[in-house]
Amino acid sequence: MNSVVQYPDFSELEAMRLELCEYARLKCEQGAPEQASARIRELTAQVRAAIRDLQAIPDDPELLQNEPDDLGQIRALRTEGPRRLWDALPPEDVLLDKLEGALIARTAGCLLGVPVEGATVESMREWCAYTGKQFPPVDYWEQAQMPEVRNFYGAYRHSYQKHEMHSAPVDDDLTYTQLALLILEEYGPDFTTEDVGRAWVKYLPFACTAEEIALNNLRAGVPALEAAEKDNPFRQWIGAAIRSDGFGWAAAGEPERAAAMAWQDARLSHRRNGIYGEMFLAAAQSAAFAVSDPLDAVRIALTEIPNGCLLHRDVEWALSRCGEVRDCYDARRLVDERFPGMHIVHTNNNLCLVVFGLALARGDLVRGLSQTVAMGLDSDCTAASAGSILGAVLGKKAIPPYLYERFRDTMETYLLGCGTFSMSEMARRYLAVLRAGAGKTG
Repeated sequence: MNSVVQYPDFSELEAMRLELCEYARLKCEQGAPEQASARIRELTAQVRAAIRDLQAIPDDPELLQNEPDDLGQIRALRTEGPRRLWDALPPEDVLLDKLEGALIARTAGCLLGVPVEGATVESMREWCAYTGKQFPPVDYWEQAQMPEVRNFYGAYRHSYQKHEMHSAPVDDDLTYTQLALLILEEYGPDFTTEDVGRAWVKYLPFACTAEEIALNNLRAGVPALEAAEKDNPFRQWIGAAIRSDGFGWAAAGEPERAAAMAWQDARLSHRRNGIYGEMFLAAAQSAAFAVSDPLDAVRIALTEIPNGCLLHRDVEWALSRCGEVRDCYDARRLVDERFPGMHIVHTNNNLCLVVFGLALARGDLVRGLSQTVAMGLDSDCTAASAGSILGAVLGKKAIPPYLYERFRDTMETYLLGCGTFSMSEMARRYLAVLRAGAGKTG
């Protein structure tokens, strides 16, 4: 069993897909639509058969043993960890400062990354040179490329430009943090995966990748505990990891309990490393309230996922390389070398970038966000997660006001029936949930 994933070379297949479609169009244009359509139907059936064949290939048995989905089995494979970092909660003003810091920094990191999500380091640097701005960016983008394009949520790209933000614009990395609060308030800290499913059907009008498949499965009557299994090749992508923050905040100082809540949430849509990604980040965000070094939060979080899983090995690798990472260029080069062929929104490669971003922060939140965004891949997700951890460590007082004043204490949402969210009120509501659940067994 290899410690680094080795993928097939998809380049020829991807090129042939375009060529295939264009030859079929060409034949239709040249008067042979019936024959072209028949051949495409045949090929579509063959591809479906190939997908079934791929699904039927047995998993590596050793890795399968090291990557269970059951919480009890996950816990049996953990290394020794603190599980709980406080005997009693700190004073309310300390907690509120850290909660506001985590929420604001998550929002700031997300919105700094949105306009360049998926961009390469080189293309971001060239855009900054073209617009006369600093790279890596230390403030919101004043000019977004293709500003008139709408995103998945119906918002124009230009609405994420600095001078057009009069609130925190909508994004899934922020909406799931809002949804986590509603789940915790409506079902309590002992919520189940079935409760998460009920909340999704109630509040989510749409979703992406693994979340979209799980939501559609729920609407079709598939039970919540099976919704991640049916027709879901995205079950190890980053979608669960971006939903972790609220559970980390609601169990501040209790990484084991945070990871347990994240597990209940993640298994609705993900499996194996997709689940561990949310557990790991929730535990890191929980531990961040009680440590002074964000990398200590990462180390604690590693003790909440299986020691032999791929994500554990990858994060350990990232920690071992932090000393040689001087900037975003080093970080992205190392990740590209370790994960050739991995999708840009996978859990493992992106969480390694989060680790590098935390290391590069060196106590400076803006530097941490800036360097993380500049690394690329799923930059709104990675910068949001880095921001959440840094904000919990450093508190709101460490965040320069220019990063949040233009939000006017308001977050947009696409959750059904919810209007907007007050950021300060969200922090107070999370504080109430934290106090209500503190010390409960996870």
